[in-house]
Amino acid sequence: MGLPLSTIARPPLLDGLESVHSRTLHSGARVVSLNLPEAPLICLDLWCRAGSAFETAAESGMAHFLEHMVFKGSDQQQAGDFDLQVEALGGHSNAATGFDDVHYHVLVPPAAATQACELLLDLVLRPRLDQQDLELERQVVLEELAQSQDQPDEMALQTLLQLGCSDHPYGRAILGERDLLEAHTSGSMRRFQQRLYGAQHCVLAMSGPLEQPRLEALFEQLEQSPLASLPRTATTPVPPPLQLHPGEHRRTFARLEAARLLMAWSLPGAAERQAVAALDLATSLLAEGRRSRMVARLREELRLVESIDLDLQVLEYGSLGLLEAVCDPDDLPVVRRQIEGVLREIQETPPPAVEIERGRKLVANGYRFGLEAAAGVAGVIGNGALWQRPSDLNDPLRALRAVDAEQLQQSFALLDPSRACVLEAVPA
Repeated sequence: MGLPLSTIARPPLLDGLESVHSRTLHSGARVVSLNLPEAPLICLDLWCRAGSAFETAAESGMAHFLEHMVFKGSDQQQAGDFDLQVEALGGHSNAATGFDDVHYHVLVPPAAATQACELLLDLVLRPRLDQQDLELERQVVLEELAQSQDQPDEMALQTLLQLGCSDHPYGRAILGERDLLEAHTSGSMRRFQQRLYGAQHCVLAMSGPLEQPRLEALFEQLEQSPLASLPRTATTPVPPPLQLHPGEHRRTFARLEAARLLMAWSLPGAAERQAVAALDLATSLLAEGRRSRMVARLREELRLVESIDLDLQVLEYGSLGLLEAVCDPDDLPVVRRQIEGVLREIQETPPPAVEIERGRKLVANGYRFGLEAAAGVAGVIGNGALWQRPSDLNDPLRALRAVDAEQLQQSFALLDPSRACVLEAVPA
């Protein structure tokens, strides 16, 4: 028997944090910031509720395509000017499109923050979206799609999502469909941008050495920026809650080097923070590290799999638990039996307290590592503000510490094999 939960120390909270500062511009757009006095750089991270889940059927791939087109310039910046100017400031930039949102960030020395902010907001909120540029960038996007479709492991995962999520936006590829990508025009892209990049859908997050004078200078600049003059857009229809369809499937994939057993579960969405914390802990106990249940059983002890992973993809309209076990095709039946056995065992016999606390430390440390740089901090507070969740960086750690045995067992029950969409992906 393990020690009772009450006798084991919980992972400590983050020390010495200042409070997240929040301000709403007269447009209704929000700005959140956190001063990190010791950080060497400032991160400016613009978040928008404009991910692929908000595309209509005819807009397939538009969110990601628009992310590309933003960097083709504005009326004030020619294509490539933004990157050159950010590099000249000693910084770098990046962007990413997900199911729920898209964000653009720059990381620069403190002295360059105001100039970088001006460049970023002009580029993202006032893109030129020229048809000639679009024709050129379309080829880049189509090549990215082709490369993705040439990766059999990626295609297997996308097939699993299509089978499990059916008509839900989470079952569609973020990169889009080729025939629809070929039909997009600058006009349709501008309508998409104007519909989704409204004031109530945008948040600017700032982190780094933001002492009061620099912060006030940035706020004064922001009140005259494109972010402050964004219109509020009409209410945008939101996706329905995800209802994943359990089932068993088998597909062959060309060039797949080893078989894969893939499983997907429908789980509580990001707003259910305590449930997400419990699921984060549950998936860690099952498949993070050599001592986790599935890795220890299937890879270390039985040597049935090359690798086994169980990831929690936290999403706004329903999260996904995604399992992948890589093995020999002939071993698929026994691999599945062993995985189902581990899942049922942990439901029937709760893990001891010492095992739970080991997992709790792994999850807590992973979260802390993500906050070691200004970009990680800006991402957390920006995403939280975008979806109107608390911005205290210690909240996820508090939720993790509060997970009790009952909540953990509820998480294991959600991962019951009978609730999963299962795909056996085998080499052609």
